[in-house]
Amino acid sequence: MKDLKYFAAYLLPLSAALALVFQGIWAWTTVALAFVVIPLAELFLPQSDANVPPEEEVQRSGLRLFDWLLYLNAPLLFGIVGWYLFVVSHQSLSLTELFGLTLSAGLIVGANGINVAHELGHRSKVAEQALAKWMLLPALYQHFFIEHNRGHHKNVATDQDPASARLGENVYAFWWRSVTGSWRSAWEFERGSLEKEGKPVWSWANEMLRFCLYQTLWLAGVTAVFGWKGLAGAVAVGVAGFLLLETINYIEHYGLRRRLLPSGRPEPVSPEHSWNSDHELGRIFLYELTRHSDHHYKSTRKYQILRHMDESPQLPFGYPASMVLALMPPVWFGVMNPRVERMNKC
Repeated sequence: MKDLKYFAAYLLPLSAALALVFQGIWAWTTVALAFVVIPLAELFLPQSDANVPPEEEVQRSGLRLFDWLLYLNAPLLFGIVGWYLFVVSHQSLSLTELFGLTLSAGLIVGANGINVAHELGHRSKVAEQALAKWMLLPALYQHFFIEHNRGHHKNVATDQDPASARLGENVYAFWWRSVTGSWRSAWEFERGSLEKEGKPVWSWANEMLRFCLYQTLWLAGVTAVFGWKGLAGAVAVGVAGFLLLETINYIEHYGLRRRLLPSGRPEPVSPEHSWNSDHELGRIFLYELTRHSDHHYKSTRKYQILRHMDESPQLPFGYPASMVLALMPPVWFGVMNPRVERMNKC
């Protein structure tokens, strides 16, 4: 029965469907679930630092149920986005409804799209990696596949990583730095790989060029089917989706830094370089992303066996509540800066 808890993650796309059906105040259903209901519930629900016993890890890792729970997010993602595009292009909505529906659909693009694509992008199977890339399409963020796997995991908790927030940096400044820096970094990684292989940068072999083409065709297709309103909606939910990702990036490594060794290279990545949370609901809805230290320790470890690590720093709140706090920089700094300073002195 414990394996069935991850079905609860489907409540997020269900809430988006309810928002699209009932509209009105219901347009904000997904936003309310993600950033009001879950954070409040996590204040009262117990945390769990229990790990899967080592002798069960191989068996649990091989259970296909956990893989299919991820795969089924793909039709839900494109179904919700397509439904949203139909509604905004064919129905008369108030500004409040339009804003609520856009944020609700954007949360699906971020949580059920980018987040699941992140998990699949670390898999070794070509089909799973391909699915990850297509699930990044509605977010207009396919370059994440390159930069995250080749850049972030190598440079995390250093100034060379655009996705590692610095102490005292507010989330809005971080958004700009991470979005633009990740894009540039992905191009640099792809250019370097092609030059090593003796292939021209401006060719079909360049995956960044292919990603640009796919995303252009996506937006062109949306415009052809749903018109200019649909195009505006597609861009809006894409931006909302990748800003959700970047807000998660912000809290995951905020202020934590790897020390430089005498050689000038940063120390190896350790559990101390990621903020974690054992709050159960956030763990379920984000497919254990909140056990982030173990993910950086072994990025191929599947979500269902990610471990609590005693030496990893713990957020005072779950990831959803922490994202809300991050949007209020003075509050965030007041809560987190003393914790960062204590960690960096250890």
